[in-house]
Amino acid sequence: MRGATHAKWAACAVTVALAATACGGGGSGGSGDGSGIVRSSWGDPQNPVEPANTNEVQGGKVLDMLFRGLKKYDPKTGEAKDLIAEKIETTDSQNFTVTLKDGWTFSNGEKVTAKSFVDAWNYGAHVDNKQNNAPFFSDIKGYEDVHPESGSAKAKTMSGLVVKDDKTFTVALKEKFSTWPETLGYQAYAPLPKVFFDDHAGWLSKPIGNGPYTVESYAKGSEMKLRAWDGYKGEDKAQNGGVDLKVYTDNNTAYTDLMAGNLDLVDDVPAQQLKNVKNDLGDRYINQPALIIQTLVFPMYDKNWSKAGMEKVRRGLSMAINRDEITKEIFQETRTPAVDWTSPALGEKGGYKDMCGDACTYDPEQAKKLVAEGGGLPGGKVQITSNVDTGSHRVWMDAVCNSINNALGKGTCTVNPVGTFADFKNQLGAYKFTGPFRSGWQADYPLIQNFLEPLYYKNGSSNYGKFDNKAFNDLVDKANAETDRAKATTDFQNAQKILAEQMPAIPLWYQNGSAGYSENVSDVTLNQFSVPVYDQIKVN
Repeated sequence: MRGATHAKWAACAVTVALAATACGGGGSGGSGDGSGIVRSSWGDPQNPVEPANTNEVQGGKVLDMLFRGLKKYDPKTGEAKDLIAEKIETTDSQNFTVTLKDGWTFSNGEKVTAKSFVDAWNYGAHVDNKQNNAPFFSDIKGYEDVHPESGSAKAKTMSGLVVKDDKTFTVALKEKFSTWPETLGYQAYAPLPKVFFDDHAGWLSKPIGNGPYTVESYAKGSEMKLRAWDGYKGEDKAQNGGVDLKVYTDNNTAYTDLMAGNLDLVDDVPAQQLKNVKNDLGDRYINQPALIIQTLVFPMYDKNWSKAGMEKVRRGLSMAINRDEITKEIFQETRTPAVDWTSPALGEKGGYKDMCGDACTYDPEQAKKLVAEGGGLPGGKVQITSNVDTGSHRVWMDAVCNSINNALGKGTCTVNPVGTFADFKNQLGAYKFTGPFRSGWQADYPLIQNFLEPLYYKNGSSNYGKFDNKAFNDLVDKANAETDRAKATTDFQNAQKILAEQMPAIPLWYQNGSAGYSENVSDVTLNQFSVPVYDQIKVN
């Protein structure tokens, strides 16, 4: 089943110091008529922005503005509602018929058809195109022919996708997947215009989509300017004239610019400012639960961490971390200590439940005992790695190491800081880390499956630790095939019991969505994924 990289690597929200000419000056231009421009902090994406190749937060923010898919997640409830899809029908949870609504076009005037989706999905899946989100299509019949584990592709398209007419296409999955339609609001499933295939390089330089905004310009390392598309026919039409996404590599600088009137929106309030932000911004500060979890992942591809007995060492390290103290002292309770591998934003019906138990409870004596019983740390020490250009990561990493050192002995834990998120992600993809590394996971859709399968299923596209456990994989397959939602949820929770035993990743805390905005704008909200609902922001 799916090994999707869903996730947008959360807490990747980059923030950064720029010259005054880049991040200062120029007002929002608000006139109350929707023509004003919203100025928001941002970080350069790892890759050029395209639906099947973007699996991190910063690029995802742009795709949210440029594209609309078969479904859209309600920004308040997270419910997957039909958008371009008129209906998605099935009688067996394995074969689906998708019927499109009339009237949708790309911003270049081209009609959105069934072929727009099928061509996009086949492109995203094909091994030659090297798309990060290719595993999202692994449930579709014929995926292995276009994306074999080794060697060349045997086909150009997946046999499970068939265009019936302009408004209809069918999808045959390899196995039953009852909640598959609910995944289709994710950006990897967006339609693409013909120009994407005819002039790919040109499209990448200035993407053309079917959402409420178009790209006016993009200067890497500086700014992307998006402008409202007057021809957009969706109900979520932009309430402003556009959004200027300004690149920062230090969220403290972004916050300073917000306070100075040089920005309208910061969606990554730095830890250093959490004590002041309520006084600074009053009701213009947003702090709400989000579908985000922060973990430390072990490199299970390294025999030093995956050999027999090391599960005790990994559990011991988890118990050496004082989550309560760190979330209270550093994050001012804008983080909540984790008790499972999902998010409380799912709710109990969605599968959130304490599945970690003692393994996520601070107990220095038991931590020391387990590490010793498991044979000790490789080389007697542990080094944790993260990018440090955003998310106040260096601050909490130091705190985690201090906690481990207090429990296991001075000098046991050290921090390996990586300067930029892009460099960190590149090293991550090359499997270069020899110790635990940070993983921030922002869900792509509000399903428990999205927190487990992409990260821990065999060959999951965001399974950067290379964890592979047959019992876990079998439970995920069983859950996906289950048509009874409650039974499926129980299967996923049972899969988490295996994570608690093996501890391939240490759950640290759930992250709230936090943002601050200026008096120049109103109607600022965050969706369940902690991303600003840009199209609804009004410039005063």
